[in-house]
Amino acid sequence: MVLDAPTMLTLTIALAAAAAGYLAIEWRSVREAALLYWSAGFALICVGSTLALLRSQGLLLVGIWFANGLLILVHGLFLIGVARFTGGRLSLGWWAIAAVWLGLLLLPNEPWWSKVMLVVQSFLIGVLAIRASLLLRRRNAGERQLRMVLLAHGLFYLAKMIPPLTPGALIDLAVYRGVIIQISLVEGVMAVMLIALSMTGTVRYRREQRIERLAGSDPLTGLHNRRALETEAPRLFGQASRERPGALLLIDLDNFKQANDLHGHAAGDGLLIALSDLLRTTLPRQALAARLGGDEFVVLLGEAADTDVVRLADTLRLRFNQLAAQRLRTPEPVTLSIGAVLFDQPPKSLAALLERGDGALYEAKRGGRDGLRISVG
Repeated sequence: MVLDAPTMLTLTIALAAAAAGYLAIEWRSVREAALLYWSAGFALICVGSTLALLRSQGLLLVGIWFANGLLILVHGLFLIGVARFTGGRLSLGWWAIAAVWLGLLLLPNEPWWSKVMLVVQSFLIGVLAIRASLLLRRRNAGERQLRMVLLAHGLFYLAKMIPPLTPGALIDLAVYRGVIIQISLVEGVMAVMLIALSMTGTVRYRREQRIERLAGSDPLTGLHNRRALETEAPRLFGQASRERPGALLLIDLDNFKQANDLHGHAAGDGLLIALSDLLRTTLPRQALAARLGGDEFVVLLGEAADTDVVRLADTLRLRFNQLAAQRLRTPEPVTLSIGAVLFDQPPKSLAALLERGDGALYEAKRGGRDGLRISVG
């Protein structure tokens, strides 16, 4: 196969079309907004590369200025997609890129026009690609790969600015003459392929993370479920020592059945959600909170002395009791009973610790409810 300009552009169109279609199909199942921007970007690569083929027909304005402008827009869409994917923010100043490109229309059609066009386009694309790479946080292999590909792609375009500025360099965009243009065509094919693969890999990792998170979370409250708790607990257990004791709090709602019977299960679910929100805002950052099932919750703490446990338990009880009283009226108040276990060495298992916590919770219930009992050992 001869690697001339029409051949390279045709390969680019085929790869970009495949990437656009795949990302659009992925969006139907993942519903990640970034996929739409990326898919649109690859679709515009198809359009721009097709227009670039018209240079051989003498349509230079469409085949050069408009086609290269679409390539800048493509990288703008990639940047917006990355920003949506990572939750990053972009200032309105990025729209100035469009004004810079439109300014090229005011330049006279002189022999040096191709060099100016290439320098400006290379700079704009390089900046967009590098900015997109810097937004990615390298949280997984997919993001790291996409970051590196975009960074390398952006640096390549910034490097493309050097040859046109060199005296005597041959740059003719109309007929694809010049070594740097030939290299750019090859890089374009490779970039489309690598960026597409990196984007699909990034989405796959995000999807797998989402599935894993859903499998490990309680569907009602969004807290960990027992499966996730069993996975995360050993990490916290391993940190326990006399200097850094840990604690388990087993929490149960008193008179919760009355709330369900009198006000319906939706109202009862509202109390469970309210308690889960309270746990999120009250617990220390490194604590683990989970819903075991029904109206039973568990909290694991690291570096928790007995005074810390008492203070936390009292805070949870007082705040929840006030909240429940404001929401629902029941013959007996809906309150919290808490059984706590302190440990200064890694426990044998989570099940063994829960059994001790259940004993302490039973004592709190038998002692009149709405209270705390602590088991030490």
